[in-house]
Amino acid sequence: MGSRIARAERSTAAASEPMPLDVASLYEGHAVFVWRSLRVLGVPPDGLDDAVQEVFLVVHRRLAEFEGRSSVRTWLYAIARRVARNLRRGASRRGAPEPLGVDLPDASRGDPRELAERAEAGRLFLDLLGHLTDDQREVFLLVEMEEMSVPEAAEALGINLNTCYSRLRAARGRFERALATRRRREDEGTR
Repeated sequence: MGSRIARAERSTAAASEPMPLDVASLYEGHAVFVWRSLRVLGVPPDGLDDAVQEVFLVVHRRLAEFEGRSSVRTWLYAIARRVARNLRRGASRRGAPEPLGVDLPDASRGDPRELAERAEAGRLFLDLLGHLTDDQREVFLLVEMEEMSVPEAAEALGINLNTCYSRLRAARGRFERALATRRRREDEGTR
């Protein structure tokens, strides 16, 4: 009986200790998040796989330095942001950066009408995001699309919490005004 209690105490103590992080589990759990983040940070589709690999190479080099003061997602986003910025710098030296684009769904799967509607919704969303400044877009996407809290987004972006709230408020307002303007134009066009 005593040995069962001792085993239970050891397993409870082990459960309360944080699990060690390794690159493979981080990649498995967060690669899609990193890919989406890089895409909205302006990495062109043909460079996404290399950029994701670069993020996880940085993770591999810096994992021992991660102290857990922030969430893993905010840490990964900060790395992805730096990688995307470096790629954009390199691209700007070679020519104009590619604007945000929408990846169209695979036409071989699903109802063609549904696919067309989803593609149009994606184009509309990206068009509306185009009305935001880069700073507003980042906060908006982290909070609204990636469902980070505002404090997490502020930490990921390395900005003051009040600045983050201000950018989010401005982004929401601009996004809603752009959507209202577009709807008004569409209503006027159907008359």
